[in-house]
Amino acid sequence: MNSLRSRVAVVLILIATASRFGFAADAEGFVPLFNGKDLGGWVPVNVAPGTFTVKDGLIVSTGKPTGVMRTDRMYENFILEIEWRHMVKGGNAGLFIWSDAITAPGVPFSRAIEVQILDGRESETYTSDGDVFSIHGVRLKPDRPHPKGAERCLPSEKRSKPSPEWNHYRVECRDGDLKLAVNGKVVSGGSMCRPRKGYICLESEGSECHFRNIKIKELPSSNPPADEVATSDQGFRSIYTGLDLSGWLADSIAIEHWYSEDWRLTCDGKGKKEAIMTALPYGDFELICDCRWSSKSEKQKLPIWLSSADLDITVEKVAPQWNRFHIRRQGNRMNVKLNGQVVVDNHQLVGVPAWVGIGLRHDGEPIQFANIYIRELDAKP
Repeated sequence: MNSLRSRVAVVLILIATASRFGFAADAEGFVPLFNGKDLGGWVPVNVAPGTFTVKDGLIVSTGKPTGVMRTDRMYENFILEIEWRHMVKGGNAGLFIWSDAITAPGVPFSRAIEVQILDGRESETYTSDGDVFSIHGVRLKPDRPHPKGAERCLPSEKRSKPSPEWNHYRVECRDGDLKLAVNGKVVSGGSMCRPRKGYICLESEGSECHFRNIKIKELPSSNPPADEVATSDQGFRSIYTGLDLSGWLADSIAIEHWYSEDWRLTCDGKGKKEAIMTALPYGDFELICDCRWSSKSEKQKLPIWLSSADLDITVEKVAPQWNRFHIRRQGNRMNVKLNGQVVVDNHQLVGVPAWVGIGLRHDGEPIQFANIYIRELDAKP
């Protein structure tokens, strides 16, 4: 009976997945995760609109800015196949498994298991032949101990082909166990992965990389508890491209002091405290924004403000580490969390219109911003 239920579950999963993408499953039960025509089913997380594009049936990554694109839904147990090639010697990219919906604080990558996609770089602690490792707080027990004790499995043999040749990965994920086959043979993996359900991401990291023939076969769920599931999509979208100030307003003076440094938006802190502001107004919203000051001072003014509002709010920070702000504006009230702690509780906004621009400012010293996401809580008029 249990065997019959498992077979029925597999059939139902295949039907649902095939229907979603508009494809019939192949003889082995795989359906395309990329349709060869557009990026339907994929969501840019913190990259520019042109970072990932489709050309000649391939997903082409420019590598700029550093960041990720993810599937629009989570996956738990599955077999994933993908082909990739680097177009630059020494190129870097990655395939993320069981990822959160957005990036981790102070980094351009999401919390996930990374399956390394690297060309021509070798050392005692990492390789270009299919490393599997945990990043930014997930857990993994490598199949073989790492020489430095890291949660990273180095491959058992070298099977990757150099740029610009194509490589084939087969990633099999079952109940928190992950195995990677490179060009036809399993060479690395890990067990006891947590979380063990989440999004699948393609990573952009500095140079052009191509992907093709991405397909997936879902396997029956084992219904993981909530603490073994990645953070789901809450409707946040990035409002910083990682390339330039598109979508932001800056006058001729401010533009001299604000500039893009890949995934970081930097202000040199010079001038007369010039600020930049979103080109679009927002009503009620939630904003996530990472910030890093250069000063060692323990207190700073809130670096995020609203047009027509004098938010003279001082917060305690961790310097020079990255700090994550979570700001909610609803009507004439605002709440702010800093690194998960409430620092502004039900602050009353006086004389602030219903629709406002959101600004970033400095306080006379260098400052960096990253991972700027917004979720609108009402529709624009």
